[in-house]
Amino acid sequence: MSPAKIRTSEELVDYAATLDCIHCGLCLETCPTYQLTGVETSSPRGRIHLMRAVAENNLVPDDAYRDEMEFCLVCRHCESVCPAGVRMGEMMSVARDSMHEDAPRSLGVRLARWLGFRVLLPNRAALRISGSLLRFAQKSGLLRWLAEHSPVAREQFAALAALPTVAPANLRRMLPARSPAIGSHSSSQTSVVSMFEGCVMPELYSQVNRATETVLTRLGAEVCTNPAAVCCGALHAHNGDLAGARSLAQKLINAYEPRESTEDSASTPIVVNSAGCSAHMKELAHLFDSADPWHARAEALAKRIVDFSEYVAPRLAEEQPDLRLDLSAPITWDNPCHLCHGQSIREQPLDILRSIDFGSNAFVELEGSESCCGSAGIYSALRPQDSADILDPKLDALKDSGAKLLITSNPGCQMQWQSGIRRRGLDVEVKHLAEVLDDALSRSVPESELDANERGE
Repeated sequence: MSPAKIRTSEELVDYAATLDCIHCGLCLETCPTYQLTGVETSSPRGRIHLMRAVAENNLVPDDAYRDEMEFCLVCRHCESVCPAGVRMGEMMSVARDSMHEDAPRSLGVRLARWLGFRVLLPNRAALRISGSLLRFAQKSGLLRWLAEHSPVAREQFAALAALPTVAPANLRRMLPARSPAIGSHSSSQTSVVSMFEGCVMPELYSQVNRATETVLTRLGAEVCTNPAAVCCGALHAHNGDLAGARSLAQKLINAYEPRESTEDSASTPIVVNSAGCSAHMKELAHLFDSADPWHARAEALAKRIVDFSEYVAPRLAEEQPDLRLDLSAPITWDNPCHLCHGQSIREQPLDILRSIDFGSNAFVELEGSESCCGSAGIYSALRPQDSADILDPKLDALKDSGAKLLITSNPGCQMQWQSGIRRRGLDVEVKHLAEVLDDALSRSVPESELDANERGE
């Protein structure tokens, strides 16, 4: 970058935040990329040093700098151990945003980012069409052929081929606008919640959304959905498109702000079953300057966001339903980074699992359950080999645990585990926490209380 193009330090990186780092090195043991390479610049404090050097005009943000910024998974494990409270996630978002703005990539990369971030993710119709096209490519074998023979982007086609099998269109339908509370576990006074369906969840994990809805209704909640809320912008912020993230945040705020024409209120919780989305939505205010009116509106929305486990755990403790789920093998839990490190949610998922009697099969601990699996949004598609290398130690730990069912609560993690398990040939199933709880609750609810359509699913 020539001196004429250098902008202020605040525009290049979150310079003030870089000054918080005390270089203690506690982050080194938690950083997956540093553990992979042993190189200081691939550690949190190393990247902070690079950011500071760029902000002070002591380093040109060249290809090596950009590669280090993109090598980071933004798993935020370093934040959990940092005694100085360094906000690595926020700093990486700013650094990546300025990086893409100052040094645009090739036409192909820019086109892919535009199609993905500006056309596909914010648009429900485009997502539906893409889901059908992906299903066709999977069923026809086209994706497998491209992954093996394409002269370009072969690794990316391989990543697409590793996606879960897309369900038929009738099973990818959106949830009803309103679902009443049902079942013997309904509270004496029905509560109302809004459920965020997300962008890719209806297409790739529609069964998880259905399970989430039925769990909430069986625990006494009337569940509302909002068709205007499509994408939260987490992937945009994570990958250096803060303008896109702000635009989607504004759409989200407009969609969820109470109106006289709806029964939604400023106190209605918004339940999110994707840890990456709930972490981002709780921090929407960071996208706006404190003097910007959108900042206060974002803060108001963020206060209503609750992760699925965060909402469900206390209600299970209050209801104390008799939950039993006989399984043929041990189970284990892997905590998504943006749940434990991004939101400090650790005990609630375990409380939910402890409320279920799994019969004679034990719940076994997974070594390194709070370390990153390598999914990191679209990281596994952009850097598939690095992603696989980061997952490998966790696959070893899974094999050593003896578990045959791995439970998580983030779609990216679910995809990453399923892909790695297939690659290793392990006999392990992967499910979302909502699916497991739905299975247990369905066995405790009398058949007469279940809707006929629900039983048919």
